[in-house]
Amino acid sequence: MTAPHATSSSVIGDESSFQEYAERHRREMHVHCYRMLASFDEAEDAVQETFLRAWRHREGFEGDTLVRAWLYRIATNVCLDMIRSRARRLTELHSFSEVSWLQPYPDRLLDEIASTDDQPDAVAVARETIELAFLAALQVLPPRQRAALISRDVLGMPASETASLLDTSVAAANSAVQRARATMQEHLPSHRLEWSAVEPSAEERLLLQRFIDAHERCDAAAALAVAAEDIRVTMPPYPMCFDGLDALMPLLERAFGPDREGDWRLVATTANRMPTAASYLRRSGDSTFRAFKFDVLRVESGVIAEITTFGPELFPAFGLAMTLDDAAPAATG
Repeated sequence: MTAPHATSSSVIGDESSFQEYAERHRREMHVHCYRMLASFDEAEDAVQETFLRAWRHREGFEGDTLVRAWLYRIATNVCLDMIRSRARRLTELHSFSEVSWLQPYPDRLLDEIASTDDQPDAVAVARETIELAFLAALQVLPPRQRAALISRDVLGMPASETASLLDTSVAAANSAVQRARATMQEHLPSHRLEWSAVEPSAEERLLLQRFIDAHERCDAAAALAVAAEDIRVTMPPYPMCFDGLDALMPLLERAFGPDREGDWRLVATTANRMPTAASYLRRSGDSTFRAFKFDVLRVESGVIAEITTFGPELFPAFGLAMTLDDAAPAATG
């Protein structure tokens, strides 16, 4: 983590300067809150509260403290308060279906995190720090361990800064990180160490296009051809979990069969650094394709190993229109 340089004299002094600084770091704070909460919408609420608290309590800001670190501390405490108020935590993780609050994050917004004057060496958000498996595994951790792990292993904060963020001793912070790492090892997939790319690979993009083509043609055989034998399909917030091709077949029959609800149009996008298809459905008797779902794909060994399906609520965040006609493009900007 590159040490930021902005201090109170340049940022906290007046509302205009503070708002300008806050806007430059809004996306960064949003991603931090998203990692803590695993919800795009709740992260937005957390960021709003973070900047409100920061402005209200600016008189308590210590002049030798770096503003960005101060904001991270406030954001972390806001998230801890939200987690506590919702009284929810997993003790085990068997599938994403158990993380009912899990939402995808648009890559186009992740890409807004760029180098700034007080973070000149910022790098793109890496897949291993934002992939759905990582987000879900974080939810198993006790909240303070979650915060400690994110600050050390994702943000790269030193032990002393992590301790300050959690208002605890360095020894206690180090202990929390070690316990969190051990728990994460139990719940993360073994293939995670292979993730390094910021964007989906050519292989992943090709599989996504085959997935899209199969759906638009309502071709169940083609859809099965790109799926792993032990494919898993989950649909947060619903508790269902479908494992294997035999479980996938009824879903395909419902979507593609003669009694299907309508015709499909799919648009390629990316979420959480993973290939993603945004699906529009034109029901019988309707002339308009309407936003229906996201399918976030995990590719392993050349086939789709997992599909995580989400509702259409975040189409605007992905820059996608909620409706299409036959000729209209999906992207809104």
